Amino acid sequence: MIETLLGGLLGGAFRLAPEILKWMDRNGERTHELAMQDKALEFEKLRGAQRIGEIGASADAAWNTGAIDALKEAVATQGQRSGVRWADALSISVRPVITYWFMLLYCAAKTAAFVAAITAGAGWGTAVLHAWTEADQALWAGVLNFWFLGRVFDRVRS
Repeated sequence: MIETLLGGLLGGAFRLAPEILKWMDRNGERTHELAMQDKALEFEKLRGAQRIGEIGASADAAWNTGAIDALKEAVATQGQRSGVRWADALSISVRPVITYWFMLLYCAAKTAAFVAAITAGAGWGTAVLHAWTEADQALWAGVLNFWFLGRVFDRVRS
């Protein structure tokens, strides 16, 4: 009796064993396929990010090239006359007019400070010493060096 029961169980077990092995094999294949799909997806994401980076770098390079070309053209055309008289005259007069205007404002401010000191009862020497400060010396040293050293460099270049 027990042999019959054992034989039936073993027969059933041996009949189910290949099916269980097939199920385990298919499950392993599906897990492997899913892992491969995940890796492929991850690879596509990396490739897409790399492509976006390449496109961005290419756009940056094109923009930089255009900017450098525009800067070269701007520098090359700077100081050239346009052919329109009033525009050329305005362009030429901007720097001297601004320089003279600020020099007049500076002199007016210093004169007002000097006159105020004299009016307040200070002597000439004291008024001059207080009107002429170290900041004034630095400012005028810069202005004089700009104008006169610029001419020296212009002579050396020509």
